[in-house]
Amino acid sequence: MKSVLRNIKGDRMIWAVAALLAIFSFLPVYSASSNLAYLYGDGDTFGFLVKHFAHLALGFGIMYWVHKIPYHYFKGLSIIMLPVIVILLLLTMAQNTTIEGANASRWIRLPFVGVTFQTSTLSAVVLMAFVARYLTKIKDKSVTFKETLLPLWLPVFIILMLILPANFSTAAILFAMVIVLVFLGGYPLRYITVVLGSGFVVLAFFVLFAKAFPGVFPNRVDTWVSRVENFVDDTDTEEDYQIERAKIAIARGELLGKGPGKSVQRNFLPQSSSDFIYAIIVEEWGLFGGLFLMLLYALLLFRIVIVAHKSADVFGKLLVIGVGLPIVFQAFINMAVAVELFPVTGQTLPLISSGGSSIWMTCLAIGIVLSVSSNREEILEKENMMQESSDDKDALEILSEVV
Repeated sequence: MKSVLRNIKGDRMIWAVAALLAIFSFLPVYSASSNLAYLYGDGDTFGFLVKHFAHLALGFGIMYWVHKIPYHYFKGLSIIMLPVIVILLLLTMAQNTTIEGANASRWIRLPFVGVTFQTSTLSAVVLMAFVARYLTKIKDKSVTFKETLLPLWLPVFIILMLILPANFSTAAILFAMVIVLVFLGGYPLRYITVVLGSGFVVLAFFVLFAKAFPGVFPNRVDTWVSRVENFVDDTDTEEDYQIERAKIAIARGELLGKGPGKSVQRNFLPQSSSDFIYAIIVEEWGLFGGLFLMLLYALLLFRIVIVAHKSADVFGKLLVIGVGLPIVFQAFINMAVAVELFPVTGQTLPLISSGGSSIWMTCLAIGIVLSVSSNREEILEKENMMQESSDDKDALEILSEVV
């Protein structure tokens, strides 16, 4: 363990926040999994706790391994992985996976190991690294929109269109993050406006196509529309069940909460250990617990910005923002959904919610951020060594002159 700790590099605060989130997650996941244990198991919640521990252990293993990789390698890896994720997304759409009888077209079942994996989570990390690489390539160059259409926007729209049919919220968040990244990367604002307009046009055509041929993408567009309508309309309907239960859980939490493991709404709230785990956290830990969790994500965002600012080159800055910002953005969307500030999206709470794909890809993204941070530390160490060597040389020269 000591040797591992000595080899941990990068921003210590990011390591600490990630560890705190992971440790804290065991309590709400263990508490909220009682509903899943009753529905799909034999009533024993310990198995869900062990599974969550295994997901986190593998995730932190990924984080540790990735943070040892020089971040410049992710330039080439993003290009290599781009066609891989396109194939994975196509396979995900083709196989039409079901999990426990429910439609799970966002997941692919890995052969031989029997593990399901959400391909869109990996696609998001790879795509953001790819966009960061391209923006670095054209930095300080005058480019036309036509020149960037094929090398930049074609891959972006292909991946988004492959994600969109099964997971509108992830596609929308990823599109928004790409727009933020290209804006920060200095891409011309007039071209960004064209891309935004094109995105809305493509979405409109997709909705019209899905409405005209409902058998191609069954129920997906209707689900999006109903979620938005339920968010806008105050009339209670059967579709409002999840959000109403979440609001009840939050209201019961008050300031200090009911105590760990004493949630009542966990027995009634679907997805209580994943999409709506924040409501269970507030019910058990109260307003102070909910605010403390928000502060942890805000601190993570602050450290991500610091790492990006201190990065040695443009690619490092854009890479950190590209893979780090979506983690915090997703977290605040999850919390906003629980308090009905946002329509239901199905986004999990990073490093808190149960589920392997989300945990693993969050750890992958944090590992990339730490890789950039550790590179900065290595540069500083080399500069200090050179300075010390220079000081020793100057001292020897002064001593020789005196003698």
